Amino acid sequence: MTRPTSRDVATAAGVSQATVSLVLGDKWRGRVSERTAGLVRDAATTLGYRPNLAARNLRLGTTRTALLVVPALTNEFFARVYTGAARIAAEHGFGVVLYPSPDGTGPARDPFASARAALDGVIASSMAADALHAIGGTDLPLVMLDSDPDTGHASAHINLAMADGMRQVTEHLLDLGHRRFLHLASAIDSWTFDVRAKALATHLGPHHTELRTVRAPLSVDGARTAMEAALATPGPDRPTAVICDDDILAAGACKAARRLGLRVPEDLSVTGFDDLALATAVEPELTTVHLPAERIGEQGMTALLAVLEGTPWTAPDLPVNLVVRDSSGPAPTP
Repeated sequence: MTRPTSRDVATAAGVSQATVSLVLGDKWRGRVSERTAGLVRDAATTLGYRPNLAARNLRLGTTRTALLVVPALTNEFFARVYTGAARIAAEHGFGVVLYPSPDGTGPARDPFASARAALDGVIASSMAADALHAIGGTDLPLVMLDSDPDTGHASAHINLAMADGMRQVTEHLLDLGHRRFLHLASAIDSWTFDVRAKALATHLGPHHTELRTVRAPLSVDGARTAMEAALATPGPDRPTAVICDDDILAAGACKAARRLGLRVPEDLSVTGFDDLALATAVEPELTTVHLPAERIGEQGMTALLAVLEGTPWTAPDLPVNLVVRDSSGPAPTP
């Protein structure tokens, strides 16, 4: 069966091909009557006409495609970011190509012969920033997620209120009587984790507390190994609360506590960040900071669309909130 053309639609609707282009390109208002636009749409539906998007994009010099650069998709958080970005993109006739860095957070090979020819813009997580160096066409519009707004050449930044999230964690644990803390920090060198570390030190500073930092790979086994070493020596100086940069690290911390015969939260409180599905899959369920991952993706795509239209983008940090569950409790009595 021959595929219907715009000329067929024009003939069926009794209008010119130019009118069909205006209506189906959603540029008819003020130039074509509502009745005529309805006739064109009805004719297109009846004939099963679909515009040749590739040809249209070639004429307009646009691909209507955005690249989302994230760490390897072993972390559900970034899958949620993609879901949010793709939802907004679809509403505006855009597609999103997902590009996970194969090595997690390190450099990656260029996926395109010419990024400028294949893409309209890029949305990238700061945790996969190294992968950006492999992508050609560095003059493409760039929206950075969870990154330092004072550095780089990004067209827009979408950030979370990470420092406020850490404030909520520390206030919660301080109210429970904890004064000896261990920060289980991600070994990944990233601005977002630096913000958490600085906020933790700032909010504990005015109180008579002890804070020790241990770094671990962003994996359950890596966190468990680091925590077993950190908690192996019993005594009055052992921390009563572990504040983790991520739910995955928190899960490893809970495993380490159990292997050492420590009860969570009776002997050791543990908190996370992200509020992944993992947070309610472990036992006890994790007290953690909920990060609105889909909202980050939605706002990232919205910002890129604004940039492509030449509109400056500014927005406050997205709010985060502490979800209190069973992994945190009162500090143990000496």
